[in-house]
Amino acid sequence: MTESVVQGAGRAKRPSYWSIISKNFSGTVVDSFRTIGRSVRMLIMSLVALVTDTVRGRLQWKEALNQIWYMVGVTTFPGILIAIPFGVVISIQIGNIIAQLGADSLSGAAGGLAVISQGAPIATGLLLAGAGASAIAADLGARTIREETDAMRVMGINPLNRLVVPRLLAAWIVAPLLNILVIAVGTVAGYLVAVGGQGVTPGAYWLSFGSFAHPIDVWISLFKSLIFGTVIAIIGCQRGLEARGGSRGVADAVNATVVLSFVVIFALNLLITQVTTMFFPMQVG
Repeated sequence: MTESVVQGAGRAKRPSYWSIISKNFSGTVVDSFRTIGRSVRMLIMSLVALVTDTVRGRLQWKEALNQIWYMVGVTTFPGILIAIPFGVVISIQIGNIIAQLGADSLSGAAGGLAVISQGAPIATGLLLAGAGASAIAADLGARTIREETDAMRVMGINPLNRLVVPRLLAAWIVAPLLNILVIAVGTVAGYLVAVGGQGVTPGAYWLSFGSFAHPIDVWISLFKSLIFGTVIAIIGCQRGLEARGGSRGVADAVNATVVLSFVVIFALNLLITQVTTMFFPMQVG
């Protein structure tokens, strides 16, 4: 009798599957908001540190230049390789649709705007996330595991000023430059396909491109790339500085950096595109 009562009490205390799922889901949501809060806090503190270090002449220019050189080295050639097929595919797909409508002369406008407004900033963000942010997370994660950041704090050196600010500055410089490179290469690739393979005259291509594409489109594209670079750098730095658990922790930090960066890039691109379309609608002329 006593044994059956004990067994019944044990079964009564066992939580249901729904309660377990609900608890895990709520914990994940709370952790996500905490991560966002820490990221925003790091960004604000980095901006303050950037201003104060610049005014005091303590900005780590050498470290920033090293990061710029590294990011340029690992993203330039892949950027060209991505821009060429991107421009070609857009030109072929849009060209076929436009040809069926009898508007071959508009292929330049459609292909060029697609590269400028969507292709270039997204390609820039993905390249920086896959090559730049992952390297940032791996570097800072290894330093954190080796307790180098703790040693900096003991010596009175803020890792934010020493490590985060130079990488953020490097992302600000490299992202727009890479975006311009992708725009140029993608547009030229689309032009060559349209003129050489679809029978579009060079004059008609550039005339339609100039009629629909405006400087504001380029500025919005550069703004997107700048936002993507900022977010990617902050995610990489945060994940790297919060790495725990040895080499496994560094690997997890790199993986989380790439995945989060990709998700945030597409989410921000959707948001920025909707906002800019509302305030800067497409105009012909």
